Amino acid sequence: MARQDERGVIDQLTAAAAAGRGGSLVVAGDAGIGKSTLIDTATEALDQYEVLRTSGAEFEQDLLYAALYQLCAPVLDRRAKLPPVQREALEAVFGLGKQTSPEPLTVGLAVLGLLHEVARKRPVCCVVDDAQWIDDASRQVLVFVARRVEAERIAVVFAARDAAGVPGLAALPQLPLVGLSHEDARRLLGTVARSGLDAELVERILAEAAGNPLALLEFAHDDGVFGVPGTRPSLSHVGTALEAQFVHRFEQLPPDTRSVVVLAAAEPVGDLALLRRAAKVLKLDPEALSVAEDAGLVELGPQLRFRHPLVRSALYTSATPRLRRKVHGALAEATDAATDPDRQVWHRAHAVVEADENVASELERSSERARTRGGFAAAAAFMERAAQLTPEAGRQSGRLIAAARLRLQAGSPATARTLVARAELRLKDHRRTQARLLRARIDFQLGHTPQATAALVDIAAQLPPDQAREVYLEAFASIMFNDNRPGLLKRLGTAIRRQDMPRGAARPVDLLLQALLDQITLPVEQAVPAMLGAVTACRTATDPFAGSPWRMNLVCQLILDLREDEVLREVTDRQVKAARSQGSLSTLPQALRYQALSRIAGGSLHEAAGILAEAQALDEAAGTVRVIGVDLILAAFRGDAYHYSELKGLMGHDGQPSETVGEQFARAVLHNGLGNHEAALQAALAAQSRHQAGSYTIWGVYPELVEAAVRAGRPEEAADAADLLEKLAHANPVPWAVAEWLQAKALLGRAEDCDALYREAAAHFARTGAHIHHARSRLVYGEWLDGEGRPAEARVELRAAQETLSSLGAGAFAERAARRLRAAGEKPRPPEADDDPLGVLTARERLIVNKVAAGGSSREVAAALFLSPRTVDTHLHNAYRKLGISSRQQLRKLSS
Repeated sequence: MARQDERGVIDQLTAAAAAGRGGSLVVAGDAGIGKSTLIDTATEALDQYEVLRTSGAEFEQDLLYAALYQLCAPVLDRRAKLPPVQREALEAVFGLGKQTSPEPLTVGLAVLGLLHEVARKRPVCCVVDDAQWIDDASRQVLVFVARRVEAERIAVVFAARDAAGVPGLAALPQLPLVGLSHEDARRLLGTVARSGLDAELVERILAEAAGNPLALLEFAHDDGVFGVPGTRPSLSHVGTALEAQFVHRFEQLPPDTRSVVVLAAAEPVGDLALLRRAAKVLKLDPEALSVAEDAGLVELGPQLRFRHPLVRSALYTSATPRLRRKVHGALAEATDAATDPDRQVWHRAHAVVEADENVASELERSSERARTRGGFAAAAAFMERAAQLTPEAGRQSGRLIAAARLRLQAGSPATARTLVARAELRLKDHRRTQARLLRARIDFQLGHTPQATAALVDIAAQLPPDQAREVYLEAFASIMFNDNRPGLLKRLGTAIRRQDMPRGAARPVDLLLQALLDQITLPVEQAVPAMLGAVTACRTATDPFAGSPWRMNLVCQLILDLREDEVLREVTDRQVKAARSQGSLSTLPQALRYQALSRIAGGSLHEAAGILAEAQALDEAAGTVRVIGVDLILAAFRGDAYHYSELKGLMGHDGQPSETVGEQFARAVLHNGLGNHEAALQAALAAQSRHQAGSYTIWGVYPELVEAAVRAGRPEEAADAADLLEKLAHANPVPWAVAEWLQAKALLGRAEDCDALYREAAAHFARTGAHIHHARSRLVYGEWLDGEGRPAEARVELRAAQETLSSLGAGAFAERAARRLRAAGEKPRPPEADDDPLGVLTARERLIVNKVAAGGSSREVAAALFLSPRTVDTHLHNAYRKLGISSRQQLRKLSS
């Protein structure tokens, strides 16, 4: 029987969910192919399940969280059992409580928690029909939930015409539906067509329907019309044919019935009480809908449903513009503005033709409500419509600019640029400059071309000085790590300097810009004072600068280049703590990455791996592009060439940034550890070449360059690197910087007593928290001693280096020391399980174990990682089994 196999797939999904192995599925196929019927047939048998439904409506895509509310409404009473933060997030987005601005991830976690509570009593099946039309905010939350139900008694089933065209759905399991076979189509037609149907007409229906079940049913229903020669041309597109069929049937209805049907088509929810009130406004009889039901266009019940989404769209589109405006006006009048102001103004906006400032102002307020709740796409749509209805030119342009900013925040820069261009036509004076600035920012975001850079700098020069410097910093930072045209950053810096930048400005943002400009355009010894000044000012800032995460990330990069290890740890820890306390989930991943950098520098590679696993989990939860530069650096210090290669393969593909700066540094570290010094030298020289051409390079690459050049037998290549390290050590004589300079001098033999230099370098490293670099200093010293014919002393240093590096997880550097020890006839200590007792766990298991060992409950860990508590418990159970333990107390002892 047709569709039995497909029905079986859904049955398996729901059965697994009942057993606590939830999952998701996307049923995809053309309109009328049978998606909804298949899902309805499967869910009708789920007597012991809580079946929750929602469906997208083409006319409702701009209403924030409309589809999500429809799904959650029947079980919202369970929200009382959620943690306060999650409960308040749900209440805020559904207009049930205090208006706050919850992060989308928090809303997603709240919905997951709500469904988890429902599933405690019985399995849950969520059905999301016409997913291609649900609003962006609802889609993001529902995809988030669908990806996190693997350990829950929850199944999520989407129906969509083209899963690839709906962000997030393509990554979920797919069940594609195609047309029925010719035999199945003929069998279906035989069950619905009147007896004695002309054989030629049967064949025409079969050909026109192309296996589409809905088309077969509808063409058979109207066979008399369909079969009259000349009344309908042969239609190759089944959807178009179906729409025409529905419109023809609609046109046969009485005029008043047609008006009521259009009224229903303009009301996406199918609220019969609302439809009755609106019909009364129009002096229409809502009972006329029963005539439309008899015609097979609508289905009446607790809610009105159209026979198929194509029916709604076809009939609404076929109505005259005047009738559409009338029904929207009636719906606006019938909608309670106190409980649903956005839906009311949405209808009002579709009921007017002339510009109307009252309606425009209401739309602007709806836009602000949507923005506050995190729905930038919905906010932009409201603001665009407000601009269309604004009578005064200046105010209209202002609203267009506001809509453009919202579109940019929603990730639609091309649309934002179009809106700005429309606004610029009517703007004058300073407001035109602000519009040009926004357009320049958009162009710069779309592509960091020289032309976009020049335009941004030129326009910023026309702004008040304080605002101009903020724009310059934004431009500079945006290409700092992804400047694929060497020299572009320096040219930008030079252009900014020409704008008469005052030195010694008081604000932290000014000092940071000055420091970055100096670092790129001046010699090291001249750049360091401004860098130190910026770090000091930004560390102690209490103004809004301190709450600007991307700016503080730049400060962390300065600290790292200055080799201030204690300051780096302090600032990165503070950034992570601030992001957590503020619930700033959009900025937390990058704060975690800088915290991981501080741990890598300290040699806490296992801890860094856990931090990066959390950052990745947050990226996956948010659906954002993962920044992998720090992951590359960690893999390099670990000497994990395979994982490094996997990560590098991701760069530059599918929206992934190239991250040249981090990759070159990491490659030099990796190959120095593996003993491939020529490859390390090539990577370090490439980074140096970029730096000398005027691009940013991590200064930490220069010690790698010196080591690689000496080991590759080309010490002359390290001259410039050694000079930079010397100047840095003199300008900022902190132990880490001085140690690297002394070690470079020793490696290059720039002193009579190299032995003393090596020992002095190690002593300086010992005064820092950069433990991995201290161990490496003992490695290179041991190698030098071995080369000098002092094997006994060499073994002492190599043994200490090998044991420390092994315990830190720096496998390649540890093996480099071990090779020397074996060559000297000594058996190196093999790596032990005690070095990393959690090494048998997956990254996700390790992350959960660390948080549980630190005292977190399953619910708290689930909230932090945007998982369900059942998923956390499942990972924890697997970890216990691998570690041979059975309690949290044992886990804490093992992790301590």
